[in-house]
Amino acid sequence: MSVRPRRRAALVGALFALVLPAVPAAAAQGAPHVATATTAPRPATLTVTGEGRASTAPDMATVTAGVEANGPTAKAALATQNRTADALLAAVRKAGVADRDVRTENLSASAVYESGPEPGAATRVAGYRATQSFSVKVRDLERTGAVIQAMADAAGDDIRIDSVVFDVADPSRLRSAARAAAHADAHAKAVQYAKVSGHKLGRLVSLEEAPSGRPRPVAVPAAAFAATAQKVPVAAGEIEDEVSVTAVYELN
Repeated sequence: MSVRPRRRAALVGALFALVLPAVPAAAAQGAPHVATATTAPRPATLTVTGEGRASTAPDMATVTAGVEANGPTAKAALATQNRTADALLAAVRKAGVADRDVRTENLSASAVYESGPEPGAATRVAGYRATQSFSVKVRDLERTGAVIQAMADAAGDDIRIDSVVFDVADPSRLRSAARAAAHADAHAKAVQYAKVSGHKLGRLVSLEEAPSGRPRPVAVPAAAFAATAQKVPVAAGEIEDEVSVTAVYELN
């Protein structure tokens, strides 16, 4: 009877017994590690709006004016308009306005109609009218009245003054001041609300500015000017800008 198969079986069984205890350890090393994370509670927040205004004296004016001429034909009306416009522009330049500050805004020529003398008569062409309007920037604010008067003197009864608008050449400083005022207003409100609710004001989380236009210029109606005046008086007033912001703060 041979004993080799039994010895071989015993040897294999011993090796299996030695390897088998190591399997659970290897399996444990390969298993994913699950960590338990703790999420800190989010702090309470406070949302407030702030309003800020700033004003300053204007440093420039934009005059919108033009000439109007009538004639029996379109050619005649345009010729008269051209001569008067040339005189007006020459007067503006003589008053110290640079060419870059003068711009044609509109030019037109059209027929003028009138009704016949009999009741119910058809309208007919009574003549032609030519007009041209300009925008003139006056950067020396104290000369605004003098420039308007120079245009009126040059164009005579053909002058048409549409408006005068006082403004600031660089509105960024005015906007910056309004923003600072809006931020200060929002912060002051937040401090007060935090105090009355028993909290302390934390960090600023977000700040959003509401859409707004550019600073509001001061417009003077055309009726305030008279072409026959010896000196055209002007009142510049102030330019105002307004900014609105929404701020979110943490509460501690």
